[in-house]
Amino acid sequence: MASTPLQPVRGTRDLIGEDFRRYHHVVTAARRITGLYGFEEWATPIFEDTRVFARSLGETSDVVSKEMYSFTDRGGDSITLRPENTAGVCRALVSNGLTQSNLPRKVFYAGPMFRYERPQKGRYRQFHQIGAEILGAAEPLADAEVIAAGWNILEALGISDGVVLEINTLGDAESRDAYRTALVAHFTAHKDSLSEDSRIRLEKNPMRILDSKDEGDRRIVATAPTIQPYLTPAASAFFAAVLKHLETLGVPTRENPRIVRGLDYYSHTAFEFVTDRLGAQGTVMAGGRYDGLVEEMGGPATPSVGWAAGVERLSMLLAASPAAPRPVAVIPVSEAQEPAAIQLTQQLRAAGVTAEIAYKGNLKRRMERANKIGARAALILGEDEVAQGVVQLRDLDAGTQDRIPPAEAVARLIG
Repeated sequence: MASTPLQPVRGTRDLIGEDFRRYHHVVTAARRITGLYGFEEWATPIFEDTRVFARSLGETSDVVSKEMYSFTDRGGDSITLRPENTAGVCRALVSNGLTQSNLPRKVFYAGPMFRYERPQKGRYRQFHQIGAEILGAAEPLADAEVIAAGWNILEALGISDGVVLEINTLGDAESRDAYRTALVAHFTAHKDSLSEDSRIRLEKNPMRILDSKDEGDRRIVATAPTIQPYLTPAASAFFAAVLKHLETLGVPTRENPRIVRGLDYYSHTAFEFVTDRLGAQGTVMAGGRYDGLVEEMGGPATPSVGWAAGVERLSMLLAASPAAPRPVAVIPVSEAQEPAAIQLTQQLRAAGVTAEIAYKGNLKRRMERANKIGARAALILGEDEVAQGVVQLRDLDAGTQDRIPPAEAVARLIG
């Protein structure tokens, strides 16, 4: 009796064919654009000491309290699959002794993340992110540059139309202290109407209530004070400078005083690129400044700023799927011509031409294989061709055929 075929775990999926081409296209474009800004790519482990995330994301965050994949390994250590990668990048900066040399560091990353949340359109339990971080820069221009890099990625992907940068400031420590007092007073007056999660946050981190998705909480948040009246002159000046630099860099912005980041390590700039093309979950890229995170990892004070974006959600915005490369099919008429066909296939590959040779079958079956793989041309080698040192080049789009030397055929097929 046949066993039931195994399926991917709920909230995960295979990236095959068109899905992988979309994923690869997004990551490749992001890698290219961040490279133009001087970012270097880092790859950190997909699992870390749980303290990396529990200390940096905040015990009251949904990620830590509800969504992390944590387990105790055989050595008794608490390990967590990374739910995001900013904390891991900052840990790597400290672990590798890079906090005192060659700052700022501009870091790009791409890879899988893991959160136990309800799967929905564009959101998975294993998902992929790209991200950019500038570590060790306190200046407003760093905020503007990392945001501009994100905007340029959206432009390069052809998905910037209908996407808006919404931006806010969370102020400096003094600003947030004053704002916290105002928020506590506001939410305490509505405490009985708050959700259970928000009542807990009221005691520990009232700014988190601003990010609540509960409908009852949202009505109370709508009348909450904004941070702007509580900003210090220095914090106001910093935010004004960020906006000015973004204008110079040509990034269209819209101020949104309700934007907060859902993690404890953010300060000053907070931003989201949003769209209405993905339904209610419209954020495609988000980030901000996090001047205290490297210290949480045991390093010195290292002002930093960055963003992350979900590859799956960016992929959904692409107007068309990237085309699969069209190979050249090399077809020996019989087994006797296989050695010459193998040599020709390798010549094509050495010249940068995608080439395939069918492993078996007569001429008809091998030509059928060429059509199935979408080959743009076929190089046919029979007994006469091998003897005469030529090959039949058949253009499968135009239907034309030439009998030419192999070197000339390779030259024609390059590009």
